[in-house]
Amino acid sequence: MPWRAGLLALILLGSPALADSIRTEAAGLRFRVPKEWTRVPATSEMRAAQYRIPSAPGDSEDGELVLFFFGKGRGGSVEDNLERWYGQFEQPDHRPSREAALVTTQTVNALRVTVADLTGAYTPGMSAGGRAKERRPGFRMLAAIVEAPDGPWFFKAVGPAATIGQAKRSFDDLVASLELHR
Repeated sequence: MPWRAGLLALILLGSPALADSIRTEAAGLRFRVPKEWTRVPATSEMRAAQYRIPSAPGDSEDGELVLFFFGKGRGGSVEDNLERWYGQFEQPDHRPSREAALVTTQTVNALRVTVADLTGAYTPGMSAGGRAKERRPGFRMLAAIVEAPDGPWFFKAVGPAATIGQAKRSFDDLVASLELHR
């Protein structure tokens, strides 16, 4: 029966998401990223890892995923970080980004993970020279705050809305794969 061959292939090869991803680790955390996301040198010491997310058809630039880790108990609370990220987005209808964000909390391998999904005009903050960076309309952010005794860790994927939309399933798979590495 054909379905048995398919089932056997899944058992032998693992799920398609696992077959198309790479297990990696950074700052005491293990996770999976898709093979097409390229790890690039971190642009600052605050970044524990950084990846380029390939652009979706029609988008003129790639997205990026950054893992931040500031040390045990550092980096602020979940709410502090959500508020800071909300402040980096402006909504076309002028409502507060807090109202536009989709925020969920889950437990993954004994880690409490808060995930935020937000679209709008993105202004990333200050450049290295202390100047405000350029406002980027039509951007999207997927972010995860991972709480554990040795954390917190902060994943933040940002880029053009279609690019990050295309990466959402991979981001969700990354979150589902989180585990401590000691």
